[in-house]
Amino acid sequence: MPTRNIRLRLITPVQRYIANPVGRRVARYLNSQAVLETTGRKSGQPRTTPIGGRQVGLSYWIVSEFGRKSQYVRNIEANPHVRLQIRGVWHTGVAVLLDEDDSRRRLRELPWLNSALVRLAGSDLLTIRVDLD
Repeated sequence: MPTRNIRLRLITPVQRYIANPVGRRVARYLNSQAVLETTGRKSGQPRTTPIGGRQVGLSYWIVSEFGRKSQYVRNIEANPHVRLQIRGVWHTGVAVLLDEDDSRRRLRELPWLNSALVRLAGSDLLTIRVDLD
């Protein structure tokens, strides 16, 4: 458990102040990236997070590296209705947290670079499927 907390405390500031601001700007140009918009569970305000994943039919698949400790996952738990910007186009959908899914196996089906970073940084993987409207 202590290793998980150390990873979370070290990686969160890098994501918040460097990776996320850059990711929000470049996601529209990359096939393997998207921007997830959730509703803040306390503020009620829109919250955007760049994510890596893949669209398969009418679903978009994501693996969260910190599972239910990720802020965007906590927002999904409070309100699963989300928006997802894929290649510059916004879509609405409903996010489903899949505790029973084998997240490591799922990462093998998602873009390799993002999957490698999630495996490296992650300590509590959780699969999320966004069912697009």
